[in-house]
Amino acid sequence: MDLTWSDEQRAFRAELRDWLEPNLAEWRQQIGGSEFSGDTRQGVAQQLAWERRLYAAGWSAVWWPRRYGGRDGTLWDWLIFEEEYWRAGAPQRVTQNGIQILAPALFELGTPAQRDAVLPRMAAAADLWCQGWSEPGAGSDLAAVASRARAVDGGWVLDGQKTWTTRGAFCTHLFGLFRSDPDSQRHRGLTYLLVPLDLDGITVRGFGRLDGDEGFAEVFFDGAFLPDDAVGGGVVLGEPGRGWDAVIATAGAERGLLRSPGRYQATASALIELAAAAGADRQSRRRAAEAWMKAEAFRLRTLETVTVLDEGGAVGAEASLAKLWWSELDIELHELALDLLGPEAELEGPWSKGHQFALAGPIYAGTNEIQRNIVAERVLGLPR
Repeated sequence: MDLTWSDEQRAFRAELRDWLEPNLAEWRQQIGGSEFSGDTRQGVAQQLAWERRLYAAGWSAVWWPRRYGGRDGTLWDWLIFEEEYWRAGAPQRVTQNGIQILAPALFELGTPAQRDAVLPRMAAAADLWCQGWSEPGAGSDLAAVASRARAVDGGWVLDGQKTWTTRGAFCTHLFGLFRSDPDSQRHRGLTYLLVPLDLDGITVRGFGRLDGDEGFAEVFFDGAFLPDDAVGGGVVLGEPGRGWDAVIATAGAERGLLRSPGRYQATASALIELAAAAGADRQSRRRAAEAWMKAEAFRLRTLETVTVLDEGGAVGAEASLAKLWWSELDIELHELALDLLGPEAELEGPWSKGHQFALAGPIYAGTNEIQRNIVAERVLGLPR
């Protein structure tokens, strides 16, 4: 693995830095200088304006082909983008569920017509996608989904409920898993569907979290008719009845490359600065240094993953290792920050808010208990 950047990649980084600083300043001036969480209605509106600024300059999805709104870049360009994006303190991406979770599955399993219809609007933030997997009785055990999709002339009839739908209250579309064979069990008889949320028979009900943000939603399907042409190129991703194949493609992207090392490098650097400003004791300084080293180790591990993908390989079950790493590192970074802040940690602020979000990391994208089973059985070859 070559850890040096090429002249072209260094030029790419410099161009991005030169663009980010003035454009972030201008955007923050336009919104009045106060940023809100992307899980609030006001925050989504602010960040959609930012997403469209990214898209207009070609930064929305740099590793995509230009025809879809990208820059004909590579995953290496994505890594550079993420490092600079988080270093600059740019806002969270409200297009993330589409660009970083659904899009890889579209590239792998989607038809050319689906990619032409969905990806450009996704990159432009014209459509916002949420993930419709979890249900009241199917969270960590995704194969237990009970929401139904019945094939009819010209489309599908949907019934059931999805829950814990991140930013569902603000999204226009949902990608989700439905049981299309009522007699099937577990991983068989499932169909992966692309669903506009404005269809008759679909109710989106947002609900608040403990931190006051209302971006989570429950989505109810009550005999909703989903036409085959509701999304250009067809609403089925992959093949009917073989939705689990699409789930595997989606989950690999979500666990393996959803969280970039740039995000944690920026947090670790901010933690080092906080420790210095707080006059941290020796033990806390050591904890901060260890956390920074773990963030750097995660970066090196991600470089290895991108090398494998760039050479035509696949990540497979090893994506679960990355998920364990970034989710537990995020908690460690924020817990130390709260310890350093002391009583001030009780006040609402970025470290407190970040800690609340970090606590969800071991749950979403597949609980860490399940990820440890996957690593044990499929990576290490241990008996079930």
